Amino acid sequence: MMVSLRTCRYLYKTAFASYTHTRTPPPMEPTGTIVITTVGRPHYGFDLFSLNLDPNLINHTSERRLTDGTSINFNGHFLDENQTLVYVSERSGSPRIYQIRPGVTKPEQLLSVPGSLYHDRPIVKNGRLYFVSAHERPEKPFISWSAVYSTGLDDKAVVRLTPHGVVDYSPAISRSGKFIAVASYGSRPWGGEFHELHTDIVVFREAEPEKRVVVCERGGWPTWSGDSNLYFHRQADDGWWSIFSVTLPEDFQSSSISEAPRRITPPRVHCFTPAAMQGSKRIAVATRRKGSNFRHIEIFDIDSKKFYPVTESLNPNFHHYNPFVSPECGFLGYHRFRGESSPGESTIPHLDPVMSPINELRMLRLNGSFPCFSPAGDLIAFNHDFEAKGGLKIVKSDGSKRWTVLKDRTAFYNSWSPTEKHVIYTSIGPIFESVKATVQIARISFDPSYLDDDREDIPADVKILTREETGNNAFPSCSPDGKSVVFRSGRSGNKNLYIIDAVNGELEGGIRQLTEGPWIDTMPSWSPDGKLIAFSSNRHNPDNLNAFSIYVIRPDGSDLRRVYVAGSEGSVDVDRERINHVCFSADCEWLLFAANLGA
Repeated sequence: MMVSLRTCRYLYKTAFASYTHTRTPPPMEPTGTIVITTVGRPHYGFDLFSLNLDPNLINHTSERRLTDGTSINFNGHFLDENQTLVYVSERSGSPRIYQIRPGVTKPEQLLSVPGSLYHDRPIVKNGRLYFVSAHERPEKPFISWSAVYSTGLDDKAVVRLTPHGVVDYSPAISRSGKFIAVASYGSRPWGGEFHELHTDIVVFREAEPEKRVVVCERGGWPTWSGDSNLYFHRQADDGWWSIFSVTLPEDFQSSSISEAPRRITPPRVHCFTPAAMQGSKRIAVATRRKGSNFRHIEIFDIDSKKFYPVTESLNPNFHHYNPFVSPECGFLGYHRFRGESSPGESTIPHLDPVMSPINELRMLRLNGSFPCFSPAGDLIAFNHDFEAKGGLKIVKSDGSKRWTVLKDRTAFYNSWSPTEKHVIYTSIGPIFESVKATVQIARISFDPSYLDDDREDIPADVKILTREETGNNAFPSCSPDGKSVVFRSGRSGNKNLYIIDAVNGELEGGIRQLTEGPWIDTMPSWSPDGKLIAFSSNRHNPDNLNAFSIYVIRPDGSDLRRVYVAGSEGSVDVDRERINHVCFSADCEWLLFAANLGA
């Protein structure tokens, strides 16, 4: 997320920031390039697969790949028994909806809502496409943008089915198409949970979306059997994720639903994302069994209470997700990692374009963490694979070539010297550790002439700038004149900010404490004009390790102040902020940061 620093300066006293309407003329939109990290995403490699359903649920000898191995492809839905398929793919830089028809090799992109960076859970029924989109921004922070929409396959008119101010996920359409079920968060702000979203199962008529009925509290991922039976998953009181069922009376919209949900699957096996098999009392589910490291697809017979394994014998060491069944139950589909030897994209790109919400702002996803640009912007330093001691790497900003500068050591969070193309500052030592763990600030120097196409490894000199006995020193940021480095240290028992000489370090050049107190000040960023240092801190609520907000301070320690982003000073919303990894735009007009504001 980005917020105007100029507007925030004006709004320190008026107590609003990016979620306010102000008469102050907004600055021009930011320009340039942002490189981001999405945890795990580069390694997904999802494709959609299907197999014939044996009526006896015994023989599942082979599977067929339905998608083409480009980007990631997931959350499919069969339109017919010919395996016509709608699904979500990120091949265009954001999740969008595509369709595959038999005999047509190239997928067809269906309607994309202008301004939407996220589409999900497509379903086609009676000539209409139903889907989730996140293009209408809520009026307040901590409320999801997710809502359910529909459109005709032959027109471009999009209808919002979710009431404004309400959040819906995971639409399911009944067999006749008359009823829609969703997992709804209602109009509540996000409570901060992510392991199990506190959604309810809500049903409404397709023709009357405003007349909604809560048929069950606590539930997600609904699926219809016919027009009256609903299955969904939730975590049972004994801790096991299970499938539950509820039967709707014919007049459910005019009468209360007194029936309590029935637990369908037994304990001691986690069951998720059910898909009802029409005309039978069977459901396809994703399971995670005790002692297994992988999620597999199984079919559960409700009458016999028996599981029939499907994918474990085919791909025992792959996760399989989100089953879906063709209308007449001839085929079962799911998505999984395509495998390194499968046709299609098998090499993870160093940099992958991502759709940007701002026209003049380019976004790239990095296969790595903690990116930072070189002074000329032609190179990016980053860290790769903390578990394997991936060290420090450099990649060209067009993604065409990568080099290793530091290997066989754990390094994280980098800052390129603004005045020296051959100098990068980084943290060496374990990540996410206590104040006592030995983590040191290092100055990495190398010869830029070695950055050619013939080399993979670049020789470098490593100079440690902090004393070994000082504990956890991390998150360096170099001053624009290249003379000083600000960083976070736990040497006092608290995590505060310090400044050292960029060449000589504290051993020869001394050290100056910038902030002090029994809280966490971390992830500093020195502004390109040298006037401010921005950082994340929980100093407003030191007992809460999740309450981080943006603060700015001058390098001499004066003019410390908080940048209020989610609301006014003292409001409930502003104290729910978790904002990290703040940095300045090149013109110092904008702050870029990662946050929980979008729920």
